Amino acid sequence: MSLVVVGTVAFDAIETPFGKTDKILGGAGTYIGLAAGKLNVDAKIVSVIGGDFPNEYLQLLNNYGVETSGIQIIKEGKTFFWAGRYHNDMNSRDTLATELNVLADFDPVLPESYKSAKFLMLGNLTPQVQKRVIEQFPERPKLIVMDTMNYWMNSAWDDLIEVIGMVDVLTINDEEARQLSGEYSLVRAARKILTMGPKYLVIKKGEHGALLFHNESVFFAPALPLEEVFDPTGAGDTFAGGFIGYLAKTGDISFENMKRAIICGSAMASFTVEKFGTEGLQAMQNGDLNDRIRQFSELVQFDIDLVEE
Repeated sequence: MSLVVVGTVAFDAIETPFGKTDKILGGAGTYIGLAAGKLNVDAKIVSVIGGDFPNEYLQLLNNYGVETSGIQIIKEGKTFFWAGRYHNDMNSRDTLATELNVLADFDPVLPESYKSAKFLMLGNLTPQVQKRVIEQFPERPKLIVMDTMNYWMNSAWDDLIEVIGMVDVLTINDEEARQLSGEYSLVRAARKILTMGPKYLVIKKGEHGALLFHNESVFFAPALPLEEVFDPTGAGDTFAGGFIGYLAKTGDISFENMKRAIICGSAMASFTVEKFGTEGLQAMQNGDLNDRIRQFSELVQFDIDLVEE
């Protein structure tokens, strides 16, 4: 089934304890689209770029089966740019530059061919933009997944709460879940957030895995232990792309299948962090993803006899 991805297609400049890059391909829409494309899902991106964006990057997306006709090109403008430096623990980072450029006036327009998509992934953008995208669908998609961040909780609370009430799945990290709910316990936080409208909540915990909540059900997936982590940038978006890509590929949006989608997203993200930018995703070969999924299975499966009491 087809998937529409709304998110940034951008430039990143990254510095970690393992090295640094000049401007490279980045953006939430890019990572989500590439991850879904790796699953052979009919992914279509809605975004905006400037005239400085290399055509070879668009071709790269096309090569992975990602349609880019929904990416607006402002020839006289510059593409969104973010630069950051990661600390030694790779969990914290400093933002060195954020240049919105053409993203500042982004008004998404869905091509007609996009409006019949059954799956919609709203990357981390202003809640107003996310709402405008939803409203352009003549028939509500089968599943709407939304990502957001604490910046919008601080600056656009009312708009954010409105959009959260329009989606099926919300994905945020643990810090954002606590801020959104006002609860420290993630279980209590999830229970409160689910009253805001979403049927499902995914709480991302970085190197500590992810939690999936639905009604009174909870599922936890660990992150795969890796020998080396070079660049965490894009890991959360790759996770989101693998998650919704798996759901779109299977067409099954049950809680049980979302568990599998969580594992698929986590496996995808493990490739992203091993190299800078999108290099990890690009380097994936046939069979690599299934090998990682098998590693996840071995990581969490065990036999145990119950203790006599």
